[in-house]
Amino acid sequence: MRQQLITVLGSTGIWSLAACAPSAMGPLTIFADPAKYQYHNCEQLAEKLKTVKEREQELRLLMDKSEQSAGGAVVNVIAYQAEYTNAREEIKVIDATWSAKRCR
Repeated sequence: MRQQLITVLGSTGIWSLAACAPSAMGPLTIFADPAKYQYHNCEQLAEKLKTVKEREQELRLLMDKSEQSAGGAVVNVIAYQAEYTNAREEIKVIDATWSAKRCR
């Protein structure tokens, strides 16, 4: 009984701390490095954000178009999904850096 109580309390404490970590370290991403843009100035961030958003839109259009054909879902996963996810995460990282640097 005591061991179960310790396990429950320990798990609760760990999850409480884990919930705070991503906000302190930046956005939670798999493909994008949260510190990638730390040395960029606001102008560079704005230009990079524009470029990445254009690429994200291009990939979204390609994915929508491929879904119209037979086997389109498979094509999306193989050809576009990883790059699309990467672009979305890059946008999160750039937005977080933009906010941290108080860019306008």
